[in-house]
Amino acid sequence: MSVMQQNRKNNILLGQNNNALTWLIIINAVVFAGIYFIKVIYLLSYDKAANPELLFQTHILDWLTLPSSFDKLGSRPWTLITYMFTHDGVFPLIGTALWLWGFGYILQDLAGNNKLIPIYLYGGVAGGLFFLLAVHVFPGLRAEITTMQPFIGGGASIMAVAVATTTVSPGYRIFPMLNGGIPLWVLTLVFVIVDYATIASTNGAYAVGHLGGGLIGFIFIHQLRRGHDWSGWMISFTNWVDNLFNPEKKYAEDGEKQKLFYKAVKKPFVKKAVITQQKIDEVLDKINQKGYHLLTDEEKEFLKKASEQDL
Repeated sequence: MSVMQQNRKNNILLGQNNNALTWLIIINAVVFAGIYFIKVIYLLSYDKAANPELLFQTHILDWLTLPSSFDKLGSRPWTLITYMFTHDGVFPLIGTALWLWGFGYILQDLAGNNKLIPIYLYGGVAGGLFFLLAVHVFPGLRAEITTMQPFIGGGASIMAVAVATTTVSPGYRIFPMLNGGIPLWVLTLVFVIVDYATIASTNGAYAVGHLGGGLIGFIFIHQLRRGHDWSGWMISFTNWVDNLFNPEKKYAEDGEKQKLFYKAVKKPFVKKAVITQQKIDEVLDKINQKGYHLLTDEEKEFLKKASEQDL
């Protein structure tokens, strides 16, 4: 089996532990289920005269979606994060999940598992800020600020993931069985057309917000290629929290290092030219988790030799 075949075989699966794509889909689904469970309670607790839908909007939904006013945002700053996980219908949720799965799976394959959530969050925050700026900058939108619907949904975040994935490899081909495959940029173009023909077209500020998400996705990958990883602090913070609540994990890792290097009979760090399946699996796992671009020169050379030997 060749290395490329082995790599395809070891692609990250949706059910795999610590899969960022799985967690994003689960969070969106759980938030949606929780919101609509509360909505059902409102509908059952109030009669039509009390307008339960309006009460639900005022008491619950307005505290999760991003308001168009900076004054309201000051009293609920968390909405800059929560809005991107909030959906007001089943079909918007399904659309978010499907597009996220399509682009997120490819992004994991190209850039590693730990880049997806940072890009999703950066895209959502940038989209929210662009939405607010558009409302306050453009006169036509500023006149509607008191009646404008709040920003809701993962559209800006998905736009960031889509543009970031396409920026990494625009020539990446999907559905290879169809005459050699369809370039990734075609799928991205279809997504942009659908997005701006439906959700974004209902509100000019929404359109600007989604544009901001796409822009941050492009900048993220551009900076990554220049050696500036914007996701580094998120990954470090996540590891710190994980070690904080799982201290035995840190001690277990330290014990393993001592066992391998300090109690070994042979000298540590001796390079071996022998190519083993175990070493191949370790390198491929690193590609799945962090991306090919983070491999060391030695690991890249190792993969090249393994491919030549058809292992």
